[in-house]
Amino acid sequence: QVQLVESGGGLVQAGGSLRLSCAASGSIFSINTMGWYRQAPGKQRELVAMITSRGSTHYEDPAKGRFTISRDNTKNTVYLQMNSLKPEDTAVYYCNAAISPRPSAVPGDYWGQGTQVTVSS
Repeated sequence: QVQLVESGGGLVQAGGSLRLSCAASGSIFSINTMGWYRQAPGKQRELVAMITSRGSTHYEDPAKGRFTISRDNTKNTVYLQMNSLKPEDTAVYYCNAAISPRPSAVPGDYWGQGTQVTVSS
């Protein structure tokens, strides 16, 4: 069984910073791509950023230049450093990872429970 646990959300003023963490635990053989998504009230869940096992990154336009995704493969953890936060960044942020629990297993898609980020104006 695999579990993703996020931390680091909270309330911050516009222009401030937050760092989200997501640690994977359980039966893990390998972790491929890890990513962060967010869902604002009344909106669909959207990709924020993703990072491959080799460290290649992709950012959606709202995150470019302000957010940085990174990972520590020794800790099975992915991070999202968010700077210059705006009220429109307010959302529940979800961690996602493609994880193989065994050497021969096709990677499964796993999600964390979400962490609330609120940016006040």
